[in-house]
Amino acid sequence: MAYALFMSNIPADLNYTAEHEWVQVIDESTIRFGITDYAQDALGDIVFVSLPNVGDSLTAGGTCGEVESTKSVSDIYAPVSGEVIARNDAIETAPDTLNSDPYKNGWIVDVRVAGNASELAAALMDAAGYQALTSS
Repeated sequence: MAYALFMSNIPADLNYTAEHEWVQVIDESTIRFGITDYAQDALGDIVFVSLPNVGDSLTAGGTCGEVESTKSVSDIYAPVSGEVIARNDAIETAPDTLNSDPYKNGWIVDVRVAGNASELAAALMDAAGYQALTSS
């Protein structure tokens, strides 16, 4: 039973940061990221999202946006360094998508990374590592 819960809340095919962002490798130079189910649950009802612009340079660990909920305002942290090549404008007009579908329609931005995307993602936590972080 716990295994099914683990798989539904923390997809095994993604990588994770300690700041509760997920990372999906799109191809050898591109990643997509968003906030995790754990993060959206802790935030509560999300009412506003501020995203970086296409062309912005991100620095791994640096802030690149904000998520505002009925409880608080939280920074979004870049999981990797690179250039924003696409952003999910739909979540600015429907920020509650981050609550209802954080891993699919709630993605935040696509980033062209400086280096190999798979190698960078591998340096992040896997699903088991993230499960250990969030259950402690």
